[in-house]
Amino acid sequence: MAAKKILMLVGDFVEDYEAMVPFQMLTMVGHTVHTVCPGKKAGDTVRTAVHDFEGDQTYSEKRGHNFALNATFAKIRPKNYDALVIPGGRSPEYLRLNEQVLDIVRHFAKENKPIASICHGQQLLTAAGVVEGKRCTSYPAVRPELIRAGAKWEEVNATFSNACVYGTLVTAAAWPGHPEWMRKFLDVLGTKIEP
Repeated sequence: MAAKKILMLVGDFVEDYEAMVPFQMLTMVGHTVHTVCPGKKAGDTVRTAVHDFEGDQTYSEKRGHNFALNATFAKIRPKNYDALVIPGGRSPEYLRLNEQVLDIVRHFAKENKPIASICHGQQLLTAAGVVEGKRCTSYPAVRPELIRAGAKWEEVNATFSNACVYGTLVTAAAWPGHPEWMRKFLDVLGTKIEP
């Protein structure tokens, strides 16, 4: 397996598990993951939010950890990366207002490079205009945006544990889907883990 260089887009109040767990999993299997946030540099942190499913009409939100950035947003060049990871949480709702962020997403989609996006991360995909005709899923609250952007909706299962693959795009609804989401993303990356 050739190690890949992966870019992860985060911002303040990114979902804690959706940033930390993929970062750790992808690093654990030998990939290099650069975490970046507009306006911040390597060594800075973003605050995270923990979203949980506690029986309310929507998820609850609590303050999470500080997540360290290991690369400087202003210095990255998308062409130098093999794949992109977009966690959910609160950050996608404002990151999608940054044209540089959208250009990064468009680069990966145009070049047909693997993209793993979860939960509200799909807000970046819709704002970048890269989901038309593609089958994907997300947190159910993002479904109207995906459909309006021309995506073909894949239903979320009752435990939020499924993931959807369409070519090089791998999407999931929320952090309970990490095992399936990351398994499918590793397949798309060509990462083989021997038993």
